[in-house]
Amino acid sequence: MPIVTADVGIIGLGYVGLPLAIEFCDAGFRVIGFDIDEKKVDMLSKGQSYISYIPSDRIQSLISSTRFEPTSNFKRLVDIDNIVITVPTPLNDHREPDLTFVKQTTEVISQYLRPGQLVVLESTTYPGTTTEVLLPILKQSGLAVGKDFFLAYSPERVDPNNTKYKPRDIPKVVGGVTPACLERVSSIYGKVFNKIVPVSSPEVAEASKLLENIFRSVNIALVNELKMLFDRMGIDIWEVIEASSTKPFGFMPFYPGPGLGGHCIPIDPFYLTWKAREYDFNTRFIELAGEVNTSMPYYVVQKLVDALNDRGKSIKDAKVLILGAAYKKDVDDIRESPAVKIITLLQERGAVVNYHDPYISVIEEMRKYPGFRMISIELTEKVLRDSDCVAIITNHSCYDYNWILEHSNLIIDTRNVYKGNIYSKVVKA
Repeated sequence: MPIVTADVGIIGLGYVGLPLAIEFCDAGFRVIGFDIDEKKVDMLSKGQSYISYIPSDRIQSLISSTRFEPTSNFKRLVDIDNIVITVPTPLNDHREPDLTFVKQTTEVISQYLRPGQLVVLESTTYPGTTTEVLLPILKQSGLAVGKDFFLAYSPERVDPNNTKYKPRDIPKVVGGVTPACLERVSSIYGKVFNKIVPVSSPEVAEASKLLENIFRSVNIALVNELKMLFDRMGIDIWEVIEASSTKPFGFMPFYPGPGLGGHCIPIDPFYLTWKAREYDFNTRFIELAGEVNTSMPYYVVQKLVDALNDRGKSIKDAKVLILGAAYKKDVDDIRESPAVKIITLLQERGAVVNYHDPYISVIEEMRKYPGFRMISIELTEKVLRDSDCVAIITNHSCYDYNWILEHSNLIIDTRNVYKGNIYSKVVKA
């Protein structure tokens, strides 16, 4: 495939940026990946991947072909025709959007902005960010939007390690600040993605991403709440969902868990909650869903405590083994994982806690957990036997659950690994 004339720069080489860079490379673009993390840049330059489901030989082949070049030298932005921003957009301690990385990145771009360049924001944020935050900064260059440079928003739709949908097959929503901006972004992304969904404005594109994740957050909260109710009623929520799923219309299954993780669902809905205050509007569904979902680690811990008590064992000094620390199965991403909250709650109650995760060798200090550090232990028969309780928090496919069941004393199952209520050792939570 020949190299097309337009080059692409991806700023932020994390779980969104790196896969996107690969897609652009596969489409024939020459891609320069920018990141302030020198360790990431060094690893990628050596052909090494730091994301479990992206093999290193994939990176190595792109480096060798000269289609992909990682760098921390942002002066190279002047050489790029199309700049895509995929930097983090976390919440601060007051659950308000923290656009520090977006603003800093845009200010750097403004220094090197030249006529003909396209700037696309993909980081999830509240409606209005592209036009209210990015555009004023880029205008400081003296260039006119839609004439000298082009600005657009296109929400990322990354589902880590999803083998069913290839990124290029997921429709790509795009919204430009002007008609010319929309035409430009549609043209570029149309060379990578099989279907482009143009919308009337960046605000619509920004809102579409939030709706997708709010939809999931609210429905997960619903089944989480029903799980707690049905548990009191002696009804298995998983069996209920399976039965309801047989209806061929009007129902979509969502599944309960120990809490929400990842960057999107626990965080994104609150961008809209914050923005809604400008319009004197209270987003009650979003707030309530957040309350239910954030309460789930407490529910899991209480179920664990009760299960130990039923067996004559106090939580104090009890040996608890957490299986799975990643926020979802078969990934190496621990962002916002409920596992860390569950571990800290158990430790506060005096339990002796260890964890095992084949994808997360070390849990380092995080924003909400300063000073926290744990190392994954080896999973052996002895470890299982010596544990008073084993809690399945993330159901990785590589686990041998029959073997775990055989050698464990008590299992708290938050993922319906052991279907039905036929195992005396297993307590659903």
